[in-house]
Amino acid sequence: MLRITIDVTPITSTPSGVGLHIFKLVESLLKIEDSESLEIGLAYQPALKNWLKGNLEFPESLKHYSPLYKIPLPVRISNLLLDYYPKFFPRYIEPILEETNIFHGTNYTVFPYQNTQKIISIYDLSSSRYPEYVDSVARQYSKRLTQCLKWTDAIITISESSKQDIVEYLKFPPEKIFVTPLASRYTPQALRNLNLENKSVDINFDFSKPYLLFVSTIEPRKNITAIIKAFNWLKQNQKIEHQLVLIGKKGWKYAPIFAEIENSHWKEEIHHLNYLSDDLVALFYAKADVFVYPSHYEGFGLPVLEAMTLGAPVVASNTSSIPEVAGDAAILIDPNDFMQLAEAVLKVISDRQLRQNLIVKGKARANLFSWENTAKATLKAYRSVI
Repeated sequence: MLRITIDVTPITSTPSGVGLHIFKLVESLLKIEDSESLEIGLAYQPALKNWLKGNLEFPESLKHYSPLYKIPLPVRISNLLLDYYPKFFPRYIEPILEETNIFHGTNYTVFPYQNTQKIISIYDLSSSRYPEYVDSVARQYSKRLTQCLKWTDAIITISESSKQDIVEYLKFPPEKIFVTPLASRYTPQALRNLNLENKSVDINFDFSKPYLLFVSTIEPRKNITAIIKAFNWLKQNQKIEHQLVLIGKKGWKYAPIFAEIENSHWKEEIHHLNYLSDDLVALFYAKADVFVYPSHYEGFGLPVLEAMTLGAPVVASNTSSIPEVAGDAAILIDPNDFMQLAEAVLKVISDRQLRQNLIVKGKARANLFSWENTAKATLKAYRSVI
């Protein structure tokens, strides 16, 4: 029996990003737990606010799993200990894990336990490659990550592009880095089960007008200003009737993005929608004329895969991991040239056959990715260290 403990601290009541990935990974590993002779345990650290109140409980979405291990420190304090007193963890925390063979740190850190193998997930190296695009919290990752790698037995990452970055920037042996591509939170089957027309009444938005769509965190790395510039050019020079919809939480350094919107002559047709339910995001994907994703850098680029899964034709960057995900099922452009983005969008909305070809290719491409495959690739990484 292989006993694995996975750090599920990033999972929240409304998981997105890393939290969503971990939630889906745990679900998929539990499905093969018996057939692969695994025991999956979950470790969780409380939020600082809850810890100060003495509340160390797991989130409701995780309480039905077993075994559960409560790490009685919030992330802020454990990070300080990692930085200045890593010997704390084997002495005080390791006994909590009982007979765990592998501890999987899922968010750029793993504690220096002595009696278990240690694996760390690194999704991208944006903090090392593009420090100007990240906030002060993310900039701390590099130093802490370098320290954690001293006791890490293997790394899990989500694309060949990220693997090459890890080899180049962190000098970690490539044979100890395992690529486990992500999968969409949506499936074509799930889409058919959703009554999307009824969903449209849940939000005050006019779906009768066509729109271009972007989905992700509102932050500089995503290159949203290029989308707005391309949209302005298309409205002014091509008189397109489309709206622009930006779905995502505000991240950091977003003020210039909203200034760009405010300065647009077409700002009334640019809509920023904050966090939406999965069903509503699916609705926007399914009804979009074009999904645009000119990000400067991605560890994987999950929104590209989600768009293809739900039948939105994709125009995206030709950088980092995005070509791995999109293959030949999207139009890829230089993210530094907003005119390339504008011209690619114009091609898609002007040519019905091209648009349909992209939709068909996108769905076929999306079928190559599944959480079952992600779980099996992750299991291969686990077994490599035993």
